[in-house]
Amino acid sequence: MNLRKIDKFQMDDSIRMALKEDITSEDISTNAIYKNYRMAEISLYSKEDGILAGLDVFKRVFELFELLDNSVEFTEYKKDGDKVLNKDLILKIRADVKTILSAERTALNYLQRMSGIATYTRKMVEALDDKNILLLDTRKTTPNMRIFEKYAVRVGGGYNHRYNLSDAIMLKDNHINAAGSITEAIKLAREYSPFIKKIEVEVEDLKGVEEAVAAGADIIMLDNMDIETTKKAIKIINKKAIIECSGNIDITNINRFKGLEIDYVSSGAITHSAKILDLSLKNLRYIDDWKGRKRKENTWNFKK
Repeated sequence: MNLRKIDKFQMDDSIRMALKEDITSEDISTNAIYKNYRMAEISLYSKEDGILAGLDVFKRVFELFELLDNSVEFTEYKKDGDKVLNKDLILKIRADVKTILSAERTALNYLQRMSGIATYTRKMVEALDDKNILLLDTRKTTPNMRIFEKYAVRVGGGYNHRYNLSDAIMLKDNHINAAGSITEAIKLAREYSPFIKKIEVEVEDLKGVEEAVAAGADIIMLDNMDIETTKKAIKIINKKAIIECSGNIDITNINRFKGLEIDYVSSGAITHSAKILDLSLKNLRYIDDWKGRKRKENTWNFKK
């Protein structure tokens, strides 16, 4: 899979915030039991079938938590995009036992969430069953999780719509109402934006389709149209604009678009309605080949 990874500088601030959310001053449970530094190993298993996404993020949580450089070691048996089955061994971690116990929940939260999105996206692509139509995500993502969730969509075989409001012009119903008409909204957008920016317009009926075509929209989103109306809209557009269909699309109804002459189907469900993939860290054991390595003295100042 030729997939652009999330760079560390893009993920580190978010991960630090997540760690600080979970540990405001100390992990009181772990610190009560473990007084000394001791090396341990633990294994990551899948508890159900799905598509794996977010291993780099998972590992980075432990790396940022650990205060001794290069003291966390990983042995990987799977990679992002792999299909995992129930009870599959995914990865092993070697680290200070306190690091494992204090960081495991945050790491699992990322990996389970991202793998759940990748799994649901893959199911949506398979349900659509049309290689000529691409499945897009939306901006309906968890706050401060967008970079992770949109990456997971790509792992699952979907594609990213605009990342944020700065990426592209998308004129929705409230923009159109504010401008007064579709025609005026497109006119104002063209006057304001660089020529390299495409203009997408959301329309809800065939009258809106006709106006968007006449006004020169680059992309026309057919919002919440039934299939018969969609077919009529396709004829009106007549390849004069890119066609995107959207509106309450999920795994139960996406197949209705199969075979239509459209370019994209966008669905918020692939991020906001995907359940997590059940994963678990198990079989914690101590190992003795860590003797002689010293730990830096520092407290809860996640490595920057």
